[in-house]
Amino acid sequence: MGSESGSGAVPEAALEAAGQAARLVDASSRIAVLTGAGISTDSGIPDFRGPDGIWTKNPEAEKASDISYYVSDPGIRRQRWEMRASGELWPDVAPNAGHRALVHLEQRGIVDTLVTQNVDGLHQAAGSDPALVVEIHGTTRRAMCLDCEWRDDIEVVLERVRAGDHDPRCSDCGGLLKSATVSFGQSLFPGDVERIEQAAISCDLVLAVGTSLSVYPVAAMVPLAARHGAGVVIVNGEPTAMDDLADVLVLGSISEVLGIVVGSG
Repeated sequence: MGSESGSGAVPEAALEAAGQAARLVDASSRIAVLTGAGISTDSGIPDFRGPDGIWTKNPEAEKASDISYYVSDPGIRRQRWEMRASGELWPDVAPNAGHRALVHLEQRGIVDTLVTQNVDGLHQAAGSDPALVVEIHGTTRRAMCLDCEWRDDIEVVLERVRAGDHDPRCSDCGGLLKSATVSFGQSLFPGDVERIEQAAISCDLVLAVGTSLSVYPVAAMVPLAARHGAGVVIVNGEPTAMDDLADVLVLGSISEVLGIVVGSG
């Protein structure tokens, strides 16, 4: 997933590219937005695959996100629940300027769909319309049962963990509980792939923000949109796998340049 550069003066090249991107945004009426981990790093959530990413520094942490390990190893489940309950895994964070910039873009009435690879819920916390947001990898703010249709706010489960239930089971069927996120080895939620494909086909501009564009099927939105005649704007802190498809590539701190791109600053 993508990452942002540090704070400081915005390089002239980034400002110029952001201005070019803003002109494409202004000329568009149906924008499909795709966001990755890079938009949330300024909120204090590290990315996964960047130079300082969680999995880059600790490859064992990636194993804990594999559903086969989660199901088969009670120790991994207990560790994950304890880290969530203590706030160590997902600290209490707030949206940043990048999230707020996309809310501004939505208020302009030109966002068709906001597809996010993130599971932090910060787009909705910033004010994005939940009806426009596709959380393709789920959300840490909800819990789910792996065996039945039970769903609830994750805090319901975390209270049980804090009370001593270190490997909580579903109160309806006794099945294993986990956060409502898509782990490695799990299928995406029904209907989400079709929805993001339709967004790519019908948009006149795809705006990819804070993503390395290396995780599929989400990354396929960019070439699919381009094949159907849409413009492509990529905003990221480092090069991506699809820079060659971009009409405009904006390399810089997302919190500093995205406002220029969407016309909010």
